[in-house]
Amino acid sequence: MATLKTIRTIHLLIFIRGLAVVLSVEGYLEIDMADSKAKTDGFTVEERKAMRERAKELKMQNNKELAEKELLIKIAEMPENDREMATTIHSLVLSHSPNLEAKTWYGMPAWARDGKTVIFFQSADKFKVRFATLGFSEHANLDQGKMWPTSYALEAITPENEPEIIRLITKADS
Repeated sequence: MATLKTIRTIHLLIFIRGLAVVLSVEGYLEIDMADSKAKTDGFTVEERKAMRERAKELKMQNNKELAEKELLIKIAEMPENDREMATTIHSLVLSHSPNLEAKTWYGMPAWARDGKTVIFFQSADKFKVRFATLGFSEHANLDQGKMWPTSYALEAITPENEPEIIRLITKADS
């Protein structure tokens, strides 16, 4: 089990009978790196990882080939069921909305128009939940009056729900 030890110095300003005295106290702060709930500076390990992913994505935003390669790597790292769904969604986007560009978004497969994420796929494994999510950002053209869904739970892509997924992809990109 790996732990991270950092030295923290605390400076205390104490007034004793009109005199200001500065005390410096050093100590170790231990963080169990195996504990994903460990917090440093208010962020969990998962949140820090997402921020690193986002910084990496911003660096490659002008390289479409590298961005698609990263998307395919992220899909390959997923558990089998999520990998199959993400692969299918990638194929559907390429087939029905070829002007959307493949990329990653906070470490998730995503597809963008003019650099802005329109569609994303969130693996169930990423947040340890029971279903994957097909989501749409504010740049997706799904508006229907004053209220509309922006994400859908996915347990599987079947012949019955694939036409609806195609419809959503096409509409989001319209």
